[in-house]
Amino acid sequence: MNNIKVSFSIKDLENLTGIKAHTIRIWEKRYNLLSPNRSETNIRNYSLNSFQKLLNISYLNNNGIKISKIANLREEEIPVKVREIASRAKVEDHAINAFKMAMINFDQVLFYNTYNNLIENKTFSEIFYTVFLPLLEEIGLLWQTNTITPAHEHFLTVHMKQKILLNIERLQSLEPKPITKTFILYLPENEIHDIGLLFINYQLRSKGYHSIFLGESVPMDGLTDLLDFFDEITFVSYFTVYPEVNQISEYLENFNEILLSRENSRLLLLGRKLIDFDTSSLPEKVTIYSSIENLVKEL
Repeated sequence: MNNIKVSFSIKDLENLTGIKAHTIRIWEKRYNLLSPNRSETNIRNYSLNSFQKLLNISYLNNNGIKISKIANLREEEIPVKVREIASRAKVEDHAINAFKMAMINFDQVLFYNTYNNLIENKTFSEIFYTVFLPLLEEIGLLWQTNTITPAHEHFLTVHMKQKILLNIERLQSLEPKPITKTFILYLPENEIHDIGLLFINYQLRSKGYHSIFLGESVPMDGLTDLLDFFDEITFVSYFTVYPEVNQISEYLENFNEILLSRENSRLLLLGRKLIDFDTSSLPEKVTIYSSIENLVKEL
């Protein structure tokens, strides 16, 4: 229990809940919704209970309940009201908040209970697109602002990976479609963020395609052996942290020369590093996608 974060700055709360610090202060002063502790220098800090309460207040407010009405609820009525609305409203927002709480507390039980509630009414793909992807985007920002530690991020991503792998495992015994195309999924050297790539592998398997998942940090030379085994190869990769922006053009030129010389070969790319990449110099057999969903639609 010593690793659980139990004290939050007002900036932490702003980052975690999306509620501006100014608004939090107003809610404290006008409605007495939160009671922060104060340091000797009068700086606010908030308990874990305050964080959870603010998540619930934010959820109710976003679902049309005025803050004055929320303030009139008894403390124990707030989570009850949240569960009531979540049962008939947009459950994704409530799930994202629950996953955040699981992450902050390193609470595996809460993660799995939340996931199991979702899977009762949604497909795994729907959960990934509507809950996991938005959550990952938020987590990236929280990590960058030092609101959470790398341990928090790893806790969440490891459990997401387990769910993706479990769903892939269920498809492994299915025979691929009788086609010659093979998808090779890999991450370039020093790149380790593989959740998106794992999910694409799941989608390929679910569509009956033959796919080979090589995983993180694969040298370009390490892909050449595959050319001896398969005639038609579509490489798929994700640039989240590497290559560096100023190295992407050179990487793609080398990749095109070494691995895309055959007629039936392609490279499909996604990732944060490619958002502002100038596609005018893109090799003919390389395609960049803005989202996993767009890529999957074209498979």
